[in-house]
Amino acid sequence: MNQVDLAFTPALDQAQLIRKGEISPLELVQLYLERIEGLNPQLGSYFTVASDMALVDAKAKTEQLAETTDTSKLPPFFGVPIAIKDLRAVEGLPCTFGVAAFKDNIAEYDDGVITRIKQAGFIILGKTATSELGSLPYTEPPGFPAARNPWNLDYTPGGSSGGSAAAVAAGLSPIAQGSDGGGSLRGPAFCCGLVAIKPTRGRISCAPVGDFQSGIASIGPMARTVADAAALLDVMSGYITGDPYWLPDPEISFLEATHQQLDNLRISFATSIKPMGAASAVCEKIVVETMQRLEGMGHLVEPGCPDFSDIVEPFKTVWQAGVTSAGIPLEALSPMNRWIAEQSGSAGEYLQAVTKLQIIARQIVGFFNNYDVLVLPTYLHPPIRVGEWDDLSYEETLENIINWIGPCPPFNATGLPAIAIPAGFDEKGLPLGIQLVGPPASEATLLALAAQLEAANPWSDYRPTIATEV
Repeated sequence: MNQVDLAFTPALDQAQLIRKGEISPLELVQLYLERIEGLNPQLGSYFTVASDMALVDAKAKTEQLAETTDTSKLPPFFGVPIAIKDLRAVEGLPCTFGVAAFKDNIAEYDDGVITRIKQAGFIILGKTATSELGSLPYTEPPGFPAARNPWNLDYTPGGSSGGSAAAVAAGLSPIAQGSDGGGSLRGPAFCCGLVAIKPTRGRISCAPVGDFQSGIASIGPMARTVADAAALLDVMSGYITGDPYWLPDPEISFLEATHQQLDNLRISFATSIKPMGAASAVCEKIVVETMQRLEGMGHLVEPGCPDFSDIVEPFKTVWQAGVTSAGIPLEALSPMNRWIAEQSGSAGEYLQAVTKLQIIARQIVGFFNNYDVLVLPTYLHPPIRVGEWDDLSYEETLENIINWIGPCPPFNATGLPAIAIPAGFDEKGLPLGIQLVGPPASEATLLALAAQLEAANPWSDYRPTIATEV
């Protein structure tokens, strides 16, 4: 296997290659560090490359492997590299939250999800780029290089998990962690041709810190294949003492769910959502083509979608409060985030908005009494150029954001699970995708359906040209 093919090998397959002795953790880490050195200056996908830490860990695991007689007892991802979004704390590495003034902020502990990732045997390559405070759907924080889309460097990889998406799409990591507070995993997956899961609220712990913004944000996996994303979801899931939300463990693993045969499902879909309106023609086309595939598989398909009109204003109130609640002096933030913070209302207005979201969420969740899955465009039009909205007013930028990411925030507000998967390309060669949304705790069904679509329309062999030239 050549080095490019190895870099794009799924994480689950890399784990097997390590167990069989066909590749060592050290060789794999060295491969990715070389690729990061070659491509990251163009992509801006990593804020911090943890070369020394990754090599020490890789050498130790390579030595451990040489002394292991029964590799079946090793953790599931022993020796496999991973990238971590720079909103999570990794002991000994900077945690900037995309704020330039925090470049020297070294974490003194691991977040709970990072502990689980390490226990699964992963080797952390570094911290990936995020928009400032994770507040925007493009990754261009002041004081850092803009993250760029490997498929076309003039375009954004999305945000706020844009660095994770760019890294995985370019073969600078086989898999990555991200988070989603309004499409921040699903949008970058859409922009970069990847799989991303926003799990049900409470599926993944936010320990040791508290809940943020009344549960609209979730940690989740990003990968090139459904199976890899499912397996990383297995690793990251589970209650940690004191969590504000929790779910029972699934009956079977999420990885196992990707191999399950599904009964015929009741699936609704839409290419236009209220109040934003219709998706662009190319985004509409990929939804229609997907529905034709699903109908051909025997699923019952019909148009239908909740009205999201009442969500927009209370969601904006909660989102704006997130910038204020970060506790960072406004002068340390970008002009856009300062403006967002200035729009934030009182504590009473925040709580009123949360109550409104909860009432509206009941109506949206009730929609799934009649359907197993809802299929929507992930975003309403293709990726934007880096800096495309720089000359707009803050109000115009916010309006553009709402009309781009509109299909995503309703499922942060409701806490419902959603999986973004690739579904084609636009005329410029930029990836496009759809999202599958289900009722509470239905990740297994969504993963099984995503795996069906992956088998019918394989996407993981597509690679950006830039990523094959290193």
